[in-house]
Amino acid sequence: MAIDAPRRHSTLDEVAELAGVSRSVASRVLNNAPHVSRAKREAVERAVRQLGYVPDPTARALATRHTGAAALVIAGEDPSIFADPFFAQVIVGASAALEEADLHLMLCLAASDRGRKRVERLLRAKGADGVMLMALREGDPLAPMAEQARMPVVFGGRPVGSPPRWYVDVDNVGGAREATEYLVSRGRTRVATICGRLDTEAGRARYRGYRDAMLAAGLDPFPPQEGDFTESSGAAAMAALLARHPDLDGVFAAGDNMGVGALRTLREAGRLVPADVAVVGFDDLAVAAVADPPLTTVHQPVNAFGREMARMLVALVNGQDPTPLILPTRLVARSSA
Repeated sequence: MAIDAPRRHSTLDEVAELAGVSRSVASRVLNNAPHVSRAKREAVERAVRQLGYVPDPTARALATRHTGAAALVIAGEDPSIFADPFFAQVIVGASAALEEADLHLMLCLAASDRGRKRVERLLRAKGADGVMLMALREGDPLAPMAEQARMPVVFGGRPVGSPPRWYVDVDNVGGAREATEYLVSRGRTRVATICGRLDTEAGRARYRGYRDAMLAAGLDPFPPQEGDFTESSGAAAMAALLARHPDLDGVFAAGDNMGVGALRTLREAGRLVPADVAVVGFDDLAVAAVADPPLTTVHQPVNAFGREMARMLVALVNGQDPTPLILPTRLVARSSA
């Protein structure tokens, strides 16, 4: 009795030949890559159906190296940072955009040596389809490492120094300038600032905006009183400012959490807000609206920040070359100023 020979599977070369396209074009169609004309895509799809071509999943995975995941890397080492209202909104926005592209979101912390080495392995081994990097400080080795990675990398906020090729940021200088101008317009002449970390571009940019507005108004800018964007650092910075400048009448806090901390210190010191000291924050987080008194602040679209980062990364994964994006800010007036 004769034994039927096993049925031979068609090859990608045969699909390309029948469709009248090159092997690379046929491969791009099968991997749903961009930059293939509709006519060629339809020709390849017809050839696949006619030949009954079935891609080898192992070979396809090796060829595309797609993992189905994107990583959000934050230069912090405390897991509670993911519960911070700012980062929580970023995660929600990024996750929604990645879900539309059928990509899973991985969360990584990278402030400790162990965390950085884990991210370095991720970049070198292409353990994700792309990476979003946030909260980098000056001199962080992840910045040059990301520039050399053989995978798409999008920066959330520009790092200190020369801007990377792909990033999403907000108008930090313009927002800080508007906040300070608002305080001056309310008759405040001794306006101090609680700036963010000065080893971050956001911290430096917001101080520049404050300083520019003070100089433009003919007022002397105060030296930067640094915080780390937390409520406790804002409270401590406000106490230091009151000790050195008891006659100050306005404060621009470069983050809402720091602004809420400043309000607490002013209340404990018996200063009325805004009668004695007017306060403006930055971010427009939920905590600003429920502060005592409600905090005037600069709105930045935090959810959109995460969403646009992820969209830019998806575009890179799909072979496109998106342009950097700077999101606008606007002042939200409340009772604190």
